[in-house]
Amino acid sequence: MASRKSRVLLLGSGGVGTIAALNLEIGGLAEVTSVLRSNYAAVSLRGFTIKSCEHGEIQNWRPTEILNKVPNVADSATIQPFDYVVCCTKNVPDITPTVCEIIAPAISPGHTVIVLVQNGLNIEKPFLRRFPSNIVLSGVSRIDAHEVAPGVIEQRQKDILYVGAFENHLLPYEEQQKAAQHFVNIYSAGLKTTCSYKPNVRYDRWVKLVNNASFNPICALTRLTTGELQRKSRTVDNLLIPAMKEIISAAEAAGYSLPEDIIKQTMQSNPPDENISPSMLVDIQKGNFIEHENILGEVLREARKGEGVTTPILSTLYELCCMVQWRTKKGMGRPERGM
Repeated sequence: MASRKSRVLLLGSGGVGTIAALNLEIGGLAEVTSVLRSNYAAVSLRGFTIKSCEHGEIQNWRPTEILNKVPNVADSATIQPFDYVVCCTKNVPDITPTVCEIIAPAISPGHTVIVLVQNGLNIEKPFLRRFPSNIVLSGVSRIDAHEVAPGVIEQRQKDILYVGAFENHLLPYEEQQKAAQHFVNIYSAGLKTTCSYKPNVRYDRWVKLVNNASFNPICALTRLTTGELQRKSRTVDNLLIPAMKEIISAAEAAGYSLPEDIIKQTMQSNPPDENISPSMLVDIQKGNFIEHENILGEVLREARKGEGVTTPILSTLYELCCMVQWRTKKGMGRPERGM
């Protein structure tokens, strides 16, 4: 008898989330229910159009089920519990409702594993507080995939996903690691992606932040791609690389020693002849909220724990991003709580 497929609820079906849903489905070990918002009507009508460097061109693709809101498992006699709730939404803790509040109706205490395929540091803390009996996994994604029109996804770089468990001291350590390894297995089963079990989740997040807390806000604030930014050589030497050095110092203050060639690696992953649009740049172009708190704010808060760690560039970038966020809130009629 074939084993039951894992039931997965996925939030955030933009570029990253749609490719994640596709990888989970094609492996045959999971059935995905995707919760859609702005693209719900388009995908309901004609499915997703996916142009992928790994999967080729796919027309009219749908996961097992699509919904326009998170289902309430506890109040339904017909909805089976979800084994995994995968969050590929933007991580914007200063905007309500928060992701914790949004997913709460779908979480079965002691059963559902929460997977955070999101950017930044300390993102697990509100989830561990809200769902103390549930395992929370970290997903560090390295992919260039965007929704270029409602339901139209372009993936330009290979999907690399590092998965490990955020430590929940109320649950057995081995149980948490097994949950991470099982998710890696179901995500990798389609053989179209690179998904690895990486137990040192905070280290991997710091490594990604060398890119994410430098290129991301600088590109967003200047509205330049990574390639365009590097063609102005003074910007690289006077702004970009010094910002990376501040991130490395903040990581050291938090107890993480990053590879000596991390700056070289980061620059090589953003070739000057490729016009990569980081997620924060795309958000600003679309008029969306940005993820500055967990990408920049948490780095600064960790840096303050170290003696003699100065972050003038990151602090300036953070304040500028706060003003951009305030402007976006104001434009959307959100309550103003200062900058």
